[in-house]
Amino acid sequence: MLEEVNFEISAAEETMAKALDHLKDELGKLRAGKANPAMVDGVRVDYYGTMTAISQIASINTPDPRTLAIQPWEKNMIAGICKAIVQANLGFTPTNDGAVIRINIPPLTEERRRELVKKSKVEGETGKVSVRNARRDANEAIKKMQKDGLPEDTAKSSEEKIQKITDGFIAKIDETLVAKEKDIMTV
Repeated sequence: MLEEVNFEISAAEETMAKALDHLKDELGKLRAGKANPAMVDGVRVDYYGTMTAISQIASINTPDPRTLAIQPWEKNMIAGICKAIVQANLGFTPTNDGAVIRINIPPLTEERRRELVKKSKVEGETGKVSVRNARRDANEAIKKMQKDGLPEDTAKSSEEKIQKITDGFIAKIDETLVAKEKDIMTV
């Protein structure tokens, strides 16, 4: 019975960790005025009939804080990559010199920065909801085990342990959001 309790606790912790990782991924896609290769992570290009991530058919780097440079391994992919970036509606226009695609990242306006902060807070709230859902699921499983004969003190201590884990992940989400907000608001 104790093994099952420990399994539920570790499963809840794993789900919470995935929620935090997902939040970090989503926040990485929000551009804070600085070029970041993660900005084009979601963009897919038709590569010989297969929709492929840009990072798998080109090298992406940032020669300076305001420029993203994409160098395809095959020159004939330049037009397709440019087209995919425009269609992704990321808010910037690629220019190509025949060998490298450059994307100039314009500085963000104050209004746009505030919008991005709001969006990051929404993502953070979604992450917190996922963490709380994992806590609820684990607590329900422990209550069910208690009905099946798990001692009450073991159930209570397990629920307290789950709450401590939940509090830790909520704090990590808050820290991540504060760091992202600072990053976005820094000119």
